[in-house]
Amino acid sequence: MRQAPVAAGMALGDVGVFHRFARLYDRAMYAADPETLAAGLDLAERPVERLLDVGGGTGRASRALDVPRPVVVDAARGMLREARSHGLDTAQGDAARLPVADASVDAVLVVDALHHMADVDGVIAAAYRALRPGGALVVREFDPTTLRGRGLVAAEHLVGFDSRFLAADALADRVAGGGFRASVPDRGFGYTVAGVKPATGCEDAGGTTDGAPEGTGSSNQ
Repeated sequence: MRQAPVAAGMALGDVGVFHRFARLYDRAMYAADPETLAAGLDLAERPVERLLDVGGGTGRASRALDVPRPVVVDAARGMLREARSHGLDTAQGDAARLPVADASVDAVLVVDALHHMADVDGVIAAAYRALRPGGALVVREFDPTTLRGRGLVAAEHLVGFDSRFLAADALADRVAGGGFRASVPDRGFGYTVAGVKPATGCEDAGGTTDGAPEGTGSSNQ
């Protein structure tokens, strides 16, 4: 994979924090929920064999999934060191300038990380470029309009993170605006937005739906 400029897509201060506390990250965080992530990946219209775990840190999401070729992309070197210790392939890079070729992956995950990324539209555009037709972007985030969400926003700002949270429908609109067929398969304090890259010739099919788009098939193989 080619190297990319680091941290244009993530707030610089946040990268430093994650680099310094990488060894403690897995102890502090809960395990990723494979069923929630699979529900988003199942909307892909192609087999998911090559997956990018963007802003993936220690590879917490990748390790929860049965995917043959996950690669963790993160701006923080310490996080990537921890991911490699779990046997994962890694690439240091910017989420808004993914260090992969065009149309080279089947799925892009961004789990509990988008709120740390300053250029949300750039991240969505980078995922669209990297995905093959029928591939899926799956974003797991927290809703700042919920009671727990408001508490999380306050807590992250208190510890110095430059976090910017979006509600589910607002993020789905941004994903649809990036050319994807967007849906919200899971709502709540933690929610999922999924976007499917249309097949060639259908790039103008972006739109937002609640739940799975019609005609999608399971692809978490």
